[in-house]
Amino acid sequence: MDNTIYVVLAVLFIVYLWISIYNKRSARKRRKRKFMEHYRRKDKTRNESD
Repeated sequence: MDNTIYVVLAVLFIVYLWISIYNKRSARKRRKRKFMEHYRRKDKTRNESD
């Protein structure tokens, strides 16, 4: 039971690695998609001073 701190740290490190790999994968998917491809800004009809 002397190594419990190392086991806990190892589990936390593995969880951290898993989350970072998952986030990289989802970011790559997001970049592949054409994000807001047909987006058009609305014309401003109001005054800037409002």
